[in-house]
Amino acid sequence: MWLLGAGTSATAGIPTAWDMVWEFKQQLYASQRKVSPNLVADLANPAIQRLLQSYIDGAKSFPPLGDPIEYAALFETVYPSEQDRRTYIDARIRGGKPSYGHLALATLMRAGRIPVAWTTNFDTMVADACAKVYGNTSALTTISLDGSESAHQIVASSRWPIEVKLHGDFRSRRLKNTGEELRYQDEKLRSALVEATHRLGLIVCGYSGRDASIMDALTEALDHSTPFPNGLFWLHRGVEPPLPAVADLLVAAQRKGVEAALVQIVSFDEVMRDLVRLAGAIDTTELDAFEASRKRWTSPPQPHGKPHFPVLRFNAVPLEETPTVCRKVVCDIGGYAAIREAVQQAGVDVLVARTRAGVLAFGRDADVRAAFESYGIQEFDLHTIALDRLYRESGERGLLRDALTRALVRCRGLTVRRKGSSDLLTPADPHEDAWKPLAQIVGKLSGTVPGDPDLIWKESVATRLDWAADRLWLLMEPKTSFEGMTDENRSRATDFARERSVRRFNRVLNDLIGFWSTHLVGDGEVLRALAIGDGVDAVFRLGMTTAYSRRVGA
Repeated sequence: MWLLGAGTSATAGIPTAWDMVWEFKQQLYASQRKVSPNLVADLANPAIQRLLQSYIDGAKSFPPLGDPIEYAALFETVYPSEQDRRTYIDARIRGGKPSYGHLALATLMRAGRIPVAWTTNFDTMVADACAKVYGNTSALTTISLDGSESAHQIVASSRWPIEVKLHGDFRSRRLKNTGEELRYQDEKLRSALVEATHRLGLIVCGYSGRDASIMDALTEALDHSTPFPNGLFWLHRGVEPPLPAVADLLVAAQRKGVEAALVQIVSFDEVMRDLVRLAGAIDTTELDAFEASRKRWTSPPQPHGKPHFPVLRFNAVPLEETPTVCRKVVCDIGGYAAIREAVQQAGVDVLVARTRAGVLAFGRDADVRAAFESYGIQEFDLHTIALDRLYRESGERGLLRDALTRALVRCRGLTVRRKGSSDLLTPADPHEDAWKPLAQIVGKLSGTVPGDPDLIWKESVATRLDWAADRLWLLMEPKTSFEGMTDENRSRATDFARERSVRRFNRVLNDLIGFWSTHLVGDGEVLRALAIGDGVDAVFRLGMTTAYSRRVGA
């Protein structure tokens, strides 16, 4: 069986609960502060998110950011009426179309590989995909809240394939999406889920585990003598650990003798593509047609002569050359905090990351040994950094990020401060001639915020690594950074940063990206993180042209 959450519908054009959370915060802020929603329209902007979160935290009546009940609490506040919630859900999911993953799921259903799909989603993506794959709408039996009376009977009779909508769908008279409603999952559907786990294994995908009602049902299933006879596998994206409830469930399942594991994936579509390939001889006619009909994107040719418009310029430069090896140390040491402390105590200049393979490092061999020799080095070797593993956040990619930032700081006259997934780079001496072109674009490069002489601002650029078009890119985002920021003056800093950036339209942003890309890339020469003669150094070379896109033939 499969249990599908909102993450499986993201590529189908359906917003996730996380997307909705920020929409709810935006609506609360705009309505209660009586400001135009346009002021906080860019929900992907970290500054806007901080502003909205600061307002929500100040209200002291909502769960903290990331709390499992945050979505339900905000939804109930913004839309107290069930009818309004139904209308909102209806509007948000209309227009969605089944993705490759949904069609692959339906294909595996038709092949008898997936008997039941449980879902917390309100949309009809599974049903729509089955209608396309089966060629009719009668093959799939869908059970929702309004038909929960028959859930036990249908599941028990093995009337496959079956879709069970645990929270209803947008046409249901009873939607479950607020705290009180989610707390008391429909008893009959819950009972059917628990009983089904006595007969079948379960794969969970796109679901965070935030609903206590469903997590309680999965935990209750472990009370049976032989739960999940074919295993319990939780598919997980990203590098952040899953919620504690998920980890607790998997540990409890393993103690019960269940084959249970957290499985790292890239996306729902990608994992379904792999499973279809592994399934062997099954009919993939609809899948093949779907792939053939999709638009193909290719790298555009380099513009020559008179500019061709329209052209979209991106704030990214490619990494033309990256390290292919680093040092690997296998020893008896803990996680990242422990290896960082070991390096600091040894007083050596070594860049490190912690992975399952061991401690990965750039630095002089003598320095690396000095940092970890007290932990019983069992293996001291080279580790290959394969490019095809860098598509996701990992210890290897984190090590490359640290090394590239060190190289930029060392070679380009910058200072660095880490901020979340980005590194904030600031001119070490803004009075140097190298920064005059930047001053001509934005004016002053540093100063104090009016009304707060202790709050210092500086013109900066936030950089991070990202993966696209089968390669790594250095992303650049011009920013205003601050020193001396506290909880009391945070809103003042946010307002000041917004005032500095609000008038930076296309031409100014183009000039800013042009400056930073030119300054960071230089003449295309190699950039060395440590400039050492022995050991393993990290060597990079950035591409000379920022990423761009244009319609073929334009």
